[in-house]
Order: sequence, then C-alpha cells, then structure tokens
Amino acid sequence: MRISDAVANYILALLEEDDGCAEIQRNELAGTLGCVPSQINYVLTSRFTPEKGYLVESRRGGGGYIRITRIQMDRETGLMRMLHSIGTALDGASARSILNHLSDQKILDEMVVRAMAAAISDQSFASVPQPQRDILRAAMMKNMLITQM
Repeated sequence: MRISDAVANYILALLEEDDGCAEIQRNELAGTLGCVPSQINYVLTSRFTPEKGYLVESRRGGGGYIRITRIQMDRETGLMRMLHSIGTALDGASARSILNHLSDQKILDEMVVRAMAAAISDQSFASVPQPQRDILRAAMMKNMLITQM
C-alpha cells in the first residue's frame, strides 16, 4: 500500500470514529505513520477537497491543528455545489471524482452515475481534439447535473 493511501485511510478512519469531523496535528500524524509532513499536506489537498465533500481548516502555531470535516448536504445542495465547482473545462479524472462523490453521498443513483461516466469518458470524445474534450466534458457535465435537479 502506498503511503498516500495509508494516510488517507487513517484520516477516513478518524472521520468515521468522530462522526465526520477529525482534528489532527500534521507532524504528529507524520510521525505515527512514518512519513514526512509534506505527504500529509499532499493527501489533504488531493483527496480531502470540497469537490470530494470535505472541508479542511488549519491553524498554525504551537497548538496548531488541521480539522477535516465531512460535508453533509441534501440532494439539491450537493448538485448545486458540484455544478458551481465545474469551470469551463473539466478533465476526466476530476469528472470521475465528482461523480464518485455524488454516488458516495447518495445524491445520485448508481445507475445514473454509471450512465454519466460513460457519456463523459475519454472514449466518448475519442474523435474530439484534446483541448476541446475538457471544454465539451464540462458543458455536458453541467447539463447532466441540471437535469437531475
């Protein structure tokens, strides 16, 4: 298992134990898991993002901490949040991340998520030049989310 997976799993376990909110000290967690503190930062910025349903706050200093909160939202709020997080272009990995979050939070039915994922996959855009793929994917994703409201 990669260290980033171990860090993410550890944080997810803390979130489960504490009803969706956990406070950690970066250096302490790095020491516990045997990694460097920057690895904790990497996991927080790549896996615990608002698009994935998390709020991360930090307080610096001697008694500093990092607080991670799982955002609970109703269907409409979740769809609106994801809709507003999509800019004018959307790469395939970000699109899958958004769909996974909507599925995990039970905002979208699994069958709908699979259909949307197929529609916006790179295979669907194989004949579209690369720069236009992400623009087209963003427009399609926005339209599909609007239809789910």
